[in-house]
Amino acid sequence: MSDAQREEAANYRRLQRYPKHSPPHFDSDLECTYILTAGCYEHVSVIGKSIERITEFERDLLTVIAAVTSTLYAWCVLPNHYRVLIRTSKLKEIRKGLGLLHGKTAFVWNGEDKARGRKVWHNCFERKMRSEGHFYASLNYVNHNPVHHGYVQKWEDWAWSSGGEYLERVGRENAIKAWKEYPILDYGKNWDIF
Repeated sequence: MSDAQREEAANYRRLQRYPKHSPPHFDSDLECTYILTAGCYEHVSVIGKSIERITEFERDLLTVIAAVTSTLYAWCVLPNHYRVLIRTSKLKEIRKGLGLLHGKTAFVWNGEDKARGRKVWHNCFERKMRSEGHFYASLNYVNHNPVHHGYVQKWEDWAWSSGGEYLERVGRENAIKAWKEYPILDYGKNWDIF
C-alpha cells in the first residue's frame, strides 16, 4: 500500500469505529457458523508449557464454547494458539466468555511462570463461513493444524483436537474425500484481509 492508501484505510477504520490494529467484530443474532482463533502474544508457547496446562486449557475452552454454542464442529489447541469451528447465534457472549477465560489463564499462568505483567493473549478473531466449501476447508484446516505446525504426522495423534474424533465419526474414506474436494491450499494466509 502507498502512504496515501494506508492513510485512507486508517481514516475509514476510524470512521467505522473499527479497532485500530485488529479486525473488527461483527455481531449478529442470527445463527451462523464461524471459525474463531486466538493466539499467544508474539506466538510464545504459553498454553503448551506443560501437558497439564494445555489439557486444562482445552477443557476450560470447550466448557466456555459449549455454554453458548449450538454446534461445535472442530477444535484444536496448540502450544501457542487455538482454533474452534462453531455454530452459534451468541457470538458476543462467546467472545465475552473467551475474554474472561483469557484473563483468568493469563493471571494464573503468569503467577506460575513468575512473569507478572507479561502479555499472554493477542486478540480473538472470528470469520463467518460464507459457503459449504468455506466450511469444509475450515474443518480440514482446524483438524490439520497440528500436522501443519509439525507437532504430529496424523490428525488422530494430537491429543488436544477433534481430529481423531472426526475420523472415527465420518471414517477415513469420507475424510479423505472431503480433504480432496475441499483442500486447504493456502487457507489462513492473509486471514485478516476481508
